[in-house]
Amino acid sequence: MIWLIWRQHRKQALFTLAALAALAAVMVPTGLAMHAKYDSLGLGACRAALGSASMITQTEAVSRCESLGHQLQQEYGGMVFIAVLFVVLPVLVGVFFGAPLVAREVEQGTHRLVWTQGVTRLQWALAKFGMVGAMTTVLSVGYALGVSWWFQPLVSASTGRLNYLSFDVQGIVPIAYTLFALALGVFAGTYWRKVLPAMGIALVGFAAVRVAIEVLARPRYLPAQSLTFAPTGGQTPNPASGNWVMDVGVRNAAGELVLPNAQIGPCPPGDGGCAATEAGPGAVNWLQYQPGDRFWLFQGIETGIFVLLAAALVFFALRRLRTVA
Repeated sequence: MIWLIWRQHRKQALFTLAALAALAAVMVPTGLAMHAKYDSLGLGACRAALGSASMITQTEAVSRCESLGHQLQQEYGGMVFIAVLFVVLPVLVGVFFGAPLVAREVEQGTHRLVWTQGVTRLQWALAKFGMVGAMTTVLSVGYALGVSWWFQPLVSASTGRLNYLSFDVQGIVPIAYTLFALALGVFAGTYWRKVLPAMGIALVGFAAVRVAIEVLARPRYLPAQSLTFAPTGGQTPNPASGNWVMDVGVRNAAGELVLPNAQIGPCPPGDGGCAATEAGPGAVNWLQYQPGDRFWLFQGIETGIFVLLAAALVFFALRRLRTVA
């Protein structure tokens, strides 16, 4: 049975390995170059000196770190487009591996031959799902480790790992996204039983779930924290803290949000049009954020959600196989 499954899917596996090798041919040299530039600029030592506190005193070190980070982003900012490709890769597994897994067999009628050779539907499904799932897991682990290493300099030079895109290609969540995409494709194939509709449903379903969890659920995994600071106090958010800033604004002395999506600084003498003057005396900057040290906790929560969804989809796919004629 395992030999038959390998014969059926070896071309897909080989094409996938070839695609990953092509990506590695791009990632390894550019990753080494970005890491070398990051080290030569001294960004690691600069950010380590700032510590992890949410607020620090505005100093030359803060400006220097931000300037160095800007230099790195200017040189390698185009790599973000490759990172977007890595966000898309998991859904391709669902579309091209998961959806045809059952749908092609049923569409072509080859499932009847297998089930009349002393192999039950459950045995066939467990062997097929298990082998393809194991190969997908191994490949996704390698992909997640490689992308995390490759993207690390740009993440460190920017606003942190919790922000959109950075979070999606770092840590362990890419593995969970890939398994979910595979399970969704398998379920779609057991329900529609034709390859093209199953591929379309896998694509649309994956995008809908990913966007819903990223936009609606992730910001609420834990209650956000907030802080206020006077525009003239010399305090500034720490760019090395890795905090995910979700909202900013200016509040007046009564605590009302008077200038959303804005921050103010000291007013030059005689500037009556300064934003601080418009906000009134006692105005303070305000921001709402998720602390950067919650990265691995959020990774664990989101990974758990997608693994549970994948397990549920596999369970329902196995149940649907009972109705396949």
